[in-house]
Amino acid sequence: MEPLVSIAQGAMRGAAHDGVLSFKGIPYAAAPDGRRRFTAPSPAPHWDWLRDATGYGPTAPKPPYPDPLAKLLPEPVIAGDDYLNLNVWTPDLDGRLPVLVWLHGGAFVHGSGAVSLYDGTAFARDGVVCVTVNYRLGAEGFLLIDDAPANRGVLDQLAALRWVRENIGCFGGDPDRVTVAGESAGAMSVTTLLSMPESAGLFGRAVAQSGAGHHVMAAETARRVTAALAEQLSVPPTVEGFASVPATDLTAAQAELSARIAREPNPELWGEIAADSMAFEPCVDGEVLTARPVDALAAGAGADVDLLIGTNADEFTLFLTPTGIADAVGEDALALTATALGLDAATALPAYHRARPGSTPGDVLAAVLRDRTFTIPAIRAAEARADHAADTFVYEFAWPSPQFDGRLGATHGLEISFVFDTLHDAAGRPLAGAQPPQELADEMHRAWVSFVDKGNPGWPAYGSDRTVRRFGADDPLVTDPNPTLRALWDGVR
Repeated sequence: MEPLVSIAQGAMRGAAHDGVLSFKGIPYAAAPDGRRRFTAPSPAPHWDWLRDATGYGPTAPKPPYPDPLAKLLPEPVIAGDDYLNLNVWTPDLDGRLPVLVWLHGGAFVHGSGAVSLYDGTAFARDGVVCVTVNYRLGAEGFLLIDDAPANRGVLDQLAALRWVRENIGCFGGDPDRVTVAGESAGAMSVTTLLSMPESAGLFGRAVAQSGAGHHVMAAETARRVTAALAEQLSVPPTVEGFASVPATDLTAAQAELSARIAREPNPELWGEIAADSMAFEPCVDGEVLTARPVDALAAGAGADVDLLIGTNADEFTLFLTPTGIADAVGEDALALTATALGLDAATALPAYHRARPGSTPGDVLAAVLRDRTFTIPAIRAAEARADHAADTFVYEFAWPSPQFDGRLGATHGLEISFVFDTLHDAAGRPLAGAQPPQELADEMHRAWVSFVDKGNPGWPAYGSDRTVRRFGADDPLVTDPNPTLRALWDGVR
């Protein structure tokens, strides 16, 4: 029989498969169309019919990934305005089970909760109610406009978490045992939420995969982005001006602006986003977000929330190897980049070469950018929380992909299908290859389930000994890995 659920909004019909029930495309806020396009999320709609919740709902407006990433990161696009929706997988409507709420990645301009690798069946099979969420992206979600609320994408995430708190009991979930999790921009969102007083009581645990608390911009930088996009579109930098631009044209323009910043990474023009080219990310606006998340964590924010945080061993190869950039980089360009990022190139680059004997300039560039963008921010978040005796568990995913003749290594996003136990999904093969190890997925998925359920993934918390669990490595538990490289970033990142 088709499963039925009734919540305050109305009744819905889901699907059942192998003991797991799924309900998809459920709106947690009103469609952000018309006058609501640049407002805070409005209350979720009600309906008086039996809603079909057997298929994914619309996805947020977004540009396509540029090649070759488009071939490596399959991206569903589902048309429709009602894209502030979420999906639920559960084994038991009458249970009182722990809940995992997943925020997708995509640099705040791509992605959706409908990516098939995020299918929550395995979590539900193992006793966890799994929820995946869509939120506003790009300019509609993150452009700072004077006559609109800031960080609308983050406000969407908060609205989804409030929906979960109010409704997840109808799907067999325990609203008092919610874990918020995400990867890349989703992980950056997690640490942003962790730092905000408004999220208090909405989750008790958090997981941040390949993203931490440094990726926000100052309001001044955000206003430069707004001015540049308005000039590019020939509209005033107001809600009325941007609302006059159709969503498809707006996403095309934001992609063009992001590409321009990547081509001309001038800190004098673009401030802190010159180093990461993410023109549409949360900003410290003074109201929704009052401080960099890592600084808020250092002041004690979120200390009552358990955190599982980590990175992949070769994060940045995804952006350098398939594009050919890694092969084109020479020592001079490497030194210029290291210096621009604040490192002492004369000291740092030999240390990186020693850490990986036989490495090319492209290899070292990938390692430097890995550490600046992912590894060091994760370490700083763990350090900040250790000062407040907050339970924090740190991991590294180290299994090397065979793709691109093995040169991808443990690249960005590779761990996702292991965490969700979706290695069977063909969407993961461009990164993981045809035969990724199921036993590693069993191990990693089990650790995530244990953390969501009990607050302990199965290894000691991070403290003065800097314990790190390494998945897919010969040495599964290490203390203070790569201390020489870590020390290079002291006072820099």
